[in-house]
Amino acid sequence: MKYVLVLLAVFGIIVSALALREHYRTEGDSPCSINERWDCGIVNHSPYAVVKGTGIPVAILGIAGYLLIGALAWRRAYRPVLPAALAGLAYSLYLAHIEAHVLGVWCIYCVISLGIISLITLLSLGAAVASLRRISSDRP
Repeated sequence: MKYVLVLLAVFGIIVSALALREHYRTEGDSPCSINERWDCGIVNHSPYAVVKGTGIPVAILGIAGYLLIGALAWRRAYRPVLPAALAGLAYSLYLAHIEAHVLGVWCIYCVISLGIISLITLLSLGAAVASLRRISSDRP
């Protein structure tokens, strides 16, 4: 489980880094500008691409979150991975809501990240439950 979670976290870091690159792109078309419904450039240049009141790009939060999850998974600290993954999932779902209902445009990097954090959440939930079962079965 350790290596699967770490690998997913690495993929999350890569996808978040691509979104961050898109956030800072100033010239040329977005490489993921597919059509009027799928355009990472529009999403990553919107006011929702930064944490309100801080100016911190959302993609930086993604990188930091995936780094934390990867480090915890590497240490096999599955129970702390779960709240971190749940927080990431909640924020990703909020951003998906913004894309769907406010911007009307989707970012492929954001959707991939949502898939990755969803998988991490499910796997860490399973690992945490398995860990609790092991602990309870070891008790007399």
